[in-house]
Amino acid sequence: MDSPVKDRDSGKELRRKPTYELQTVDLSYMLHPPTATSTSWLPWRSISSCTTATSRSILRGVSFKARIGEILAIAGPSGAGKSTLLEILAGKELPGRLSGEVLVNGRPMDGARYRRISGYVTQDDDALYPLLTVEETLLYSARLRLPNDGNRAGRVKALLAELGLEHVAESRVGGGNVRGISGGEKRRVSIGVDLVHNPAVLILDEPTSGLDSGSALQVMSMLKFMAGNQGKTIVVSIHQPGVRILELVSHVLLLGDGSVVHHGSMEELQVKLIKSGHCIPPHVNVLEFAMDVIQSLKIVVQAIKPIEAKEEREGGRKALETVPEEELPIAAPEDGHGRLEPATFRYANSAVNEVGILSERFCKNVLRTKQLFTARTVQSTVAGLALGTIFLNGGGWREKIGFFAFTLTFLLSSTTEGLPIFLEERKILMRETSRGAYRVASYALANALVFLPFLLMVGVLYSTPVYWLVGLRRDILGFLYFLLVVWMVLLMANSFVVCFSAAVPNFIMGNSMVSGFMGCFFLFSGYFIAQNNIPKYWLFMHYMSLFKYPFEAFLINEYGSDRFRCLEKEQGICAMDGSQLLAQQGIRLSEKWSNLGVMAVFIFGYRLISYFLLCYRCSGCRKVILIR
Repeated sequence: MDSPVKDRDSGKELRRKPTYELQTVDLSYMLHPPTATSTSWLPWRSISSCTTATSRSILRGVSFKARIGEILAIAGPSGAGKSTLLEILAGKELPGRLSGEVLVNGRPMDGARYRRISGYVTQDDDALYPLLTVEETLLYSARLRLPNDGNRAGRVKALLAELGLEHVAESRVGGGNVRGISGGEKRRVSIGVDLVHNPAVLILDEPTSGLDSGSALQVMSMLKFMAGNQGKTIVVSIHQPGVRILELVSHVLLLGDGSVVHHGSMEELQVKLIKSGHCIPPHVNVLEFAMDVIQSLKIVVQAIKPIEAKEEREGGRKALETVPEEELPIAAPEDGHGRLEPATFRYANSAVNEVGILSERFCKNVLRTKQLFTARTVQSTVAGLALGTIFLNGGGWREKIGFFAFTLTFLLSSTTEGLPIFLEERKILMRETSRGAYRVASYALANALVFLPFLLMVGVLYSTPVYWLVGLRRDILGFLYFLLVVWMVLLMANSFVVCFSAAVPNFIMGNSMVSGFMGCFFLFSGYFIAQNNIPKYWLFMHYMSLFKYPFEAFLINEYGSDRFRCLEKEQGICAMDGSQLLAQQGIRLSEKWSNLGVMAVFIFGYRLISYFLLCYRCSGCRKVILIR
């Protein structure tokens, strides 16, 4: 299994990577209906896990082998259990009851180590950063998944050649409104993201779905080359295979209603059809014909006897005795009593390096996202100039209070435009963390750090014109405090949107919830109704309002330093000065800095909540099963 080979360029002897054979023994999976205590009511839980009325058997006694250097194609009609079987082979945690065995080289599969030698590409793995180039996409994946040994760039160059993507290496991936590469090329990029760490096992869910016949053939030819020339074990699911694609497949696993109908070559399937009394029309795809008549075929489940399964496991262990223990990242260690101990997983980079790499990638995406960068900067500058000319020289204290209220409305509501971007990033985060590319904490910290300078720039562009045109407190300390409050308002709103983007299932619900909460916060801010007049049972909303603390900070900054300045006269007598206005609003001068502290707590708190929500979301993708 582990023989030395010579490098083509240097002639030096290199150690060939271990190879792995997958096997399932009497694998069954039952999906149960949700219980009253389940979490299926949560909006971010999968629809499929909460709409089942009765227990349903998805897989029934599935046994097969996926051999080294071959492509095993899993076929069957819709609902046959293809995707579920692939998820199990990839080590994903599923909500139902799983029984049977999944063996890797004859040993029980342990997912934490198995992730290091396997790659899993789902149907929706085309969720890529559209503004990164093909080479940048693969390079960032390499930097996150490979140790820093100086060979990451070389690995990416070689991978571009293997995938046939050298001619589009400098082209942007594209997607949505961004023009980019073709669908077939994008699918190969998605596959390349999971090939960058050179996995020995590759599992793909319908890699040809949505592609034309030429692109589909190109993708399958690439997989055939990797299986035969690099000794990879490749398992794919195919929905509507063409004749030329089937010629590249080594064996077929045909599923019908969760059971094995056929496991073997295409020739053996043709013989089975003929023996079952079927006459295959000329020029008809044998596999598609078998899927059409699958109900009339006799379901053959190749059950493996327990003693035979034990012999295969023992044989696999003996074959692996020649391989160093550190090269067996698939089976959990035993504690001496036959019990499996939990396996640990080591990331390719330290947490600090992960934050640096992710921050760099975030910066590139923000700078290239015109809707978020250019539009936001122009919007802030124009809004600052426009509001400054509308409230020119401020007017009376009532006009300034209205200006402060409108400023907060503008700043807090304008951040919802980042919601669809965060939702798209969430898909990529869940995919990458499920592969063990980096920690969720590194992503959360990098996301927060990148927006610090960006939102500071937005705050400067808005505050500089509007502060002096409106004629607020005319000194540099007052301006710097005003800018600090504006910056923290932007950070607070950004953290609030990030928190909801981690919780909601889609943009429509997220936008509705964010807008609704912002309206409630404005209502209870103290602008429309004073704190003393708010009913006690609604008082908690006043203290939770994102408007309350910056609104009070603006008033303190404007009227606190010169609180005895007369603001309103009646018959030549001062009817209200700055101290009376603050007292009327229930504001104390000592709250000037404590309000900023509360805003900092909101920023940190919403970020922390979003981190836990992302951890919860990613745990379902990243958790791996151990089947005995």
